[in-house]
Parts: sequence; C-alpha cells; structure tokens
Amino acid sequence: MFRFAHSGGANWRECVERCADRLGRGGDGLGFVYFSDALVGEAREIVDVLRSRSGVRDWVGTVGTGIVATGTEYQDQPAIAVMIADLDASSFGVFSGKTPLKKQASHFAVVHADPQAPDVPGLVADMAAKLASGYVVGGISSSRGATVQIANEVVSGGLSGVALADSVDVATRLTQGCSPFGPRRRVTACEENVIAELDGQPALEVLLAAADEKLVRSGRILVGLPVAGSDTGDYVVRNLVGIDPRAKLFAIGAEVQPGDELVFCRRDADAARQDLARMLAALKESAPRPRGALYFSCVARGEHMFGSRGAELRLLKDVLGEVPLVGFFCNGEICHDRLYGYTGVLTLFH
Repeated sequence: MFRFAHSGGANWRECVERCADRLGRGGDGLGFVYFSDALVGEAREIVDVLRSRSGVRDWVGTVGTGIVATGTEYQDQPAIAVMIADLDASSFGVFSGKTPLKKQASHFAVVHADPQAPDVPGLVADMAAKLASGYVVGGISSSRGATVQIANEVVSGGLSGVALADSVDVATRLTQGCSPFGPRRRVTACEENVIAELDGQPALEVLLAAADEKLVRSGRILVGLPVAGSDTGDYVVRNLVGIDPRAKLFAIGAEVQPGDELVFCRRDADAARQDLARMLAALKESAPRPRGALYFSCVARGEHMFGSRGAELRLLKDVLGEVPLVGFFCNGEICHDRLYGYTGVLTLFH
C-alpha cells in the first residue's frame, strides 16, 4: 500500500502536521517529499517531522516553484506533497554526493538535480550508464531563491535521489508540450549554438518562411533536436535565445554540429493535451493497476499551458483515478538518459 498526503497552509508547521496526520505511522518504506519554495528554509525540519511521525527512515525529494499531488496543483503558497512507497529496504538505495550509489539497487533511478550544477546533461547520462535499465527519471529543482534536495538529509549540488532494484516494477513515459511542424532541416553552417545555414540557405530566412515573425518573437516557436536512434520520433526541445536579422542567423539553447538535423516546434495547448492523453493511454495499458505515481512537469506547463490551475493534474486523475501521486514543477525534466524541456514525465509503480 502506498500512503500519501498533501497540504497547503499558512506555514511549514501547519503543512507538515496535516500531512503527518494523514500518513499515520507504521511500516517501513521509502518516502518522497516535495515542497514549495516558500518552505525551502525549513527543509530539514520538514524531513525531521515526517521521519519521526511516520517511522519511515529513508526520504528523497526537492523544492519546486510549484508542487503536484493527485488532481491538485499548488502554486504561490506554502505546500507539501508526500508519498510513502511500500518498498522493502533491500530494494532501494538513497544516494547523493555524500552517499555513493548502491550496486545492489542499480536498475532504475529517480533523481533530483541542482540547477547550478555544471553539465547536468552529462551527469544524467553518466548516471544512466550506471543503471542496468539505462533509465533515469526526475527533474531539476526549481525555486525563486535557494534550491535544496533531500537524500536522507538536506543536500545541494549535482544529482541525488534513489536507485531501485529490478524487483521494483515501474513503467514510465514522457509527454511533449510542443508539436513539430514542417520538414526536418539539416544544419549546414553553425558555430556552437549559433545556426547560420539550414539546407544551404540562411537560417533565419528558413525559419521566417516556416513561422510568422510574431510567433517567433513571442517565444512560442522552438527548435526540436531529434534523438538519434529513437524509434518513436522522440526529440528534445530547445529555446530560441537570439536572432540576428542582419546576419540572417539565430541561436538556440544547445550546441549543434554541421550535419545535425532539427525541426521547428510550436508550443501548443491542444497538442499538449492530445499528447498527454496518448501517453496516459499507453502507460495505463502497461500498468493497469498502479499503486503510486511520480509526475515531473516543466514550470512552463501547468496552468500556463493547460489554461487553469490544476487542469493538467485533473487530466491525469481522469485516467489514473485516485492513485497516490506526487511531484513538482521542474527547471528541466529528466527521462531515460537525457534532459528535456516543456515535457511531463510520469512514472507508475505497479
């Protein structure tokens, strides 16, 4: 049985006491805790109360500008979401920069990353290479101030989280917040993240022929970089970070090489809803009776993309039902061995 609780309140004590009351006490397991950035200064006290009141020793989690729970989204207020996974202590290992990864629990990992850490994509790829499944899920902490992670204590820097043994049955999928349009283009001239030519033509001319300039300047047009070897058309989305009308080039939030392919993408609420529905249907088919769930969603999703606060979470609840679910809004989402943006990553325990 997975126990969970969530609460907003006037302060950290009110939030954590409500959650602790609902969780009750008894049994071991693994605790996941996510708290809003209004409570980042009380992270240690929150974990201490949860540990003493629940009896659960092992905890992982982080801070977010917003947090999520079953059917609910918390923004701009003190709030906590907690789930205790009914797992045997031998089936998982909490790790951080202070505590190395346990080899016996190295099949799949849930991680939280410090946004100030150098080369987060490299850290994610390195972690994935250490796991038997090659699969990591999670997100980069988000906060309007300091960020911290929980890995049995309050930590910062790099990656922390929990590795799971292959005896823990999970299923995970990713949903995109953008829709690609037009053909794939090949980069024929570039320097680092600045793209000068696509298919031998001035890059900005190609972009403006495909998308209205107002959309480009509004930030709704992005660039998708196809994932090599993907059999599902997967791609990672990166922002346009600058355009130069005189030189007819543009820059994106990632380095590229001559010969790389890209596709233009549009941030689109309808497409995001359709892709979320597709992902949920596929995941529910592979895990029809989940015991618990984790959801990591981009800070640009939620009410910003789905039109109202909690709409994204209600879509999940419509399909999953009253499954215990917790998570947070991320500065970047982690799935498989890559760092994504504008995505949602859902993991089910079954």
